[in-house]
Amino acid sequence: QPQLMASGGGSVQTGGSLRLSCSDSRNSVSRSCAGWFRQRPGEEREGIASLSMNDNPYYTDSMKGRVTVSRDRGLKTLYLQMDNLTPEDTAAYSCGTRGGGGRCDDPDSWKIVTWSQETQVTVSL
Repeated sequence: QPQLMASGGGSVQTGGSLRLSCSDSRNSVSRSCAGWFRQRPGEEREGIASLSMNDNPYYTDSMKGRVTVSRDRGLKTLYLQMDNLTPEDTAAYSCGTRGGGGRCDDPDSWKIVTWSQETQVTVSL
């Protein structure tokens, strides 16, 4: 069984909302800097949000005001609430925990990462 399991993707219309979940069988999401990534068609994977061990959230400029990252330590789960979605948000989303390297507030800088599988988000007009 994979350590991290991402879920919650689906198909929505523009302006809709989704909440992605990332469950962790080893509970590293509660003890680590953790974050969310996405890979849009034809593009490389990019980090979009992260949450420090002290629960300080960080967001890329393109996601600020539209997403909220949070965790529930009791449920060993990391969340990404996404609102006001647009077709440009169509992507394969995954979560990850930072094992080392880089800065927590810059997920693209992480060197050692434990990844989940992807969950697809499709936003239509």
